[in-house]
Amino acid sequence: MSCYDSSMTAVEIRFRYNTPPSEPVTFALANTREVYGIRRLSFDREAHSLRVEYDATRLNAADVTQLVRQAGLDVVEEVPPLRQPEPAPATS
Repeated sequence: MSCYDSSMTAVEIRFRYNTPPSEPVTFALANTREVYGIRRLSFDREAHSLRVEYDATRLNAADVTQLVRQAGLDVVEEVPPLRQPEPAPATS
């Protein structure tokens, strides 16, 4: 049984940051999971990026960006999503 509504639209947004988050910023970011619509946060410390998965039926990219900045993360830019490879054309 899934705890998420099947009508939800999961979207991912990534942010690149300069300064690694301090302990208070990390706790503040963890608290953003309490916001209805935030599903998951994960850091890639080598790439200096934060990935946020959210429900686009509840939040938009501007809302998520505001939450991340309010938590105190030193956001440099929003990283464009990786493009999915185009399916190979069918051969007959």
